[in-house]
Amino acid sequence: MKTLLAPSFKKGFTLVELLIVIGLLGAIALIVIAAINPIEQANRARDARFRADGGQIISAVERYFASHSSFPWEGCAGSSCTTSSEAAFGFVSASDDGVGLCSGSSCATAGILVTGDELKSEFIARDFIKATAVDKKIFVGKGQGSSSSMYACYIPLSKATRDTAITNVKIRSLSFDANGVPSVNSACTTANDNWGQNGCYVCIPE
Repeated sequence: MKTLLAPSFKKGFTLVELLIVIGLLGAIALIVIAAINPIEQANRARDARFRADGGQIISAVERYFASHSSFPWEGCAGSSCTTSSEAAFGFVSASDDGVGLCSGSSCATAGILVTGDELKSEFIARDFIKATAVDKKIFVGKGQGSSSSMYACYIPLSKATRDTAITNVKIRSLSFDANGVPSVNSACTTANDNWGQNGCYVCIPE
């Protein structure tokens, strides 16, 4: 007498279960992408680079002054100076001749900070040198008095940098107050405001 065997079934996922798993994986991927936010990360990296480059420009100008007893925009050196280091230097683009990175309107040749080995020659090829839009430039200026600090200002692109500036009341304009410090600008109250149109900058030193 033959014994009847029970039919065997292969174990596996049903179509509904597969769709649920795929949906969950998609939701997790969206959460991860939102958390990473590649555009925000790129903007943070750009802001960090502008901050570092601005700091190097300031240091180069200060080293130049220590060596020549004058600033690059004064066009003199030591005892040959006929201008006063007390004078303010209003904010201009880092590509301006007076800053010392470039020489010539198109920044085709290196300025005295580069030829004098205060900055590397790669600086004249930086994106903020060739830029025409204000939100892609670094601006440099100095308040009244020889003891006043140099400042480098830029418009941050990342939400994190903007939020920090708002929280710490560090949003500046490209003008100096009576103390030779970049004036506070209250035109931007959120990271989503048009910082370029409103002239809202972050400056170093803060």
